[in-house]
This record gives sequence, C-alpha cells and structure tokens, in this order.
Amino acid sequence: MPSHLPKTFTRPFLKLFHILEAVLLVAITLATLAAIINEFIHVYTNKQILLTDILLMFIYLEVLAMVQQFVANGKIPVRYPIYIAIMAIARYITLGMKDLDGIYVVWLALAAFILAAATLIIRVGHHYWPYEAVTEPNKRQPED
Repeated sequence: MPSHLPKTFTRPFLKLFHILEAVLLVAITLATLAAIINEFIHVYTNKQILLTDILLMFIYLEVLAMVQQFVANGKIPVRYPIYIAIMAIARYITLGMKDLDGIYVVWLALAAFILAAATLIIRVGHHYWPYEAVTEPNKRQPED
C-alpha cells in the first residue's frame, strides 16, 4: 500500500533508513565474524572441540545466511530465525544437561519440536500455496 505522505517528505527518511539498514547489516556481519573468530580461538586454546562449540558455529552460520538473504532479496524468510532458535535450544540443553531438571529438558525438547513442526508446515505451505506476484494497483498483468 503506497504512502499518502508527500514524496518530498518521505524521500529523505527512506534514504536515511536505507543507509541505517546498510550500516546495521555491516555491523551484524562484522560482529558475527568476530564471534566466529573468537570461537575458533576458544577451541584452539582449549585444544578440544565440543558439541556446544559446533552448535554455536551453526548459529553463527545461520545469522550470516540471514544477512545474505536480506541483502540478496530484501527480506528474511521466517525459517532462518526458527533455525537459530532450534540451534539455541539444542545448545542450551547440551550445555546444561547436568544441571537441568528432567521436566525442564522435556519442555525445551517440546519447544524445539514445535519450532521444527512450524518450519515443516511453512515449507509445505509454500510448496502447495506459493506466493503470487503482487502487482501495483495501477499496473495490470499482461494478458496471454
């Protein structure tokens, strides 16, 4: 839906938001790369690779994939944050397995299962009911 505000009013704000968006995407990318380097240093100094380290690397990988999707397409599929949440839950369970109550682990596993089911439902939904191309109200689709 187009804005009803004057173009002279909205253009400077849109330009500012695009610049801010680009700066934040670069900051997120640099912070994620710094975290990846920090994790590799941690693994190297401990001379041991744990499952939690690998899961954390997957989280970083998903963050970078989200940035790539946003830069390439201008939007982030909702699946990416869900993947990150599933990895975070798996990492949390793995880290605190000794200290967590059994029922708490069950609740966390149920949360991960619900997120995985939501991802499956989204994927199946996109397969059977894909998005249609949205056209502007003043433009018509070419006729066959």
